[in-house]
Amino acid sequence: MSLKRLPLRDPRTVARDIPGVLDIIFPRLTGGLVSSLNRKMFSFEGIRSIPDKAVEESQLQKAMLFELAMVRAESILSGRDEPSWDDCLRLATERQARHYDAKIPERLEKRDMDVATHAARNLIIMLTSVRRQASGAELEGSPVIPGLGWIASGAGDFSIGNILIEVKHTDRNFVSGDFRQVLMYWILKYAASIDNDANVWSDFLLINPRRNSALLVNFDYILRSASANLGRVEIFELLRSIVGQDLDHR
Repeated sequence: MSLKRLPLRDPRTVARDIPGVLDIIFPRLTGGLVSSLNRKMFSFEGIRSIPDKAVEESQLQKAMLFELAMVRAESILSGRDEPSWDDCLRLATERQARHYDAKIPERLEKRDMDVATHAARNLIIMLTSVRRQASGAELEGSPVIPGLGWIASGAGDFSIGNILIEVKHTDRNFVSGDFRQVLMYWILKYAASIDNDANVWSDFLLINPRRNSALLVNFDYILRSASANLGRVEIFELLRSIVGQDLDHR
């Protein structure tokens, strides 16, 4: 099949569901490196983790449950009036339909809203704390991730200044797929910066409001550690050779 016939894939899907693309570029992104990074996780003060029992009692798909939390937190952070649960469910359903076979509930139960509210509150506290430590740098929701070749453009979760932020509501430590995702975002951002001289994120922050855990990593550090000692330009050139720059859909 020629590259021209390949369907466009969003960067999140490529990074998480087609791992072979980044395995070529980052052969050292293995369990050992991931475990080493996870040992540097930290927690935020004033936050209570969400009990697993409360999550399990919800009959919603877990992805839908925490998408509701994301939507609610984003609305509150934007300064708009507190959103209705009907509005949250509508937007969460639209988002989930892009990546998953979303099951749309007929209505939300109180236990669903309680968990989503808890997760949203934790996320807001986390982002507010990061922004304060970043000297009040602007919080940007859904930062644009440029496309390249058959990788379509997409959007991240948040950014604050030079920090890319991705949110994971899981019951585990961060895994290689999480790191592949932010690395994919960085390479695509870097590729675009070559043309438009835009800034590129210097660090990324993985945060988990469900567990009250977070991990801040410098991009240059993980680029060196996960690749075969390739430089930024070499990493970009390798990705370009895989996806085909001549099919750039930015």
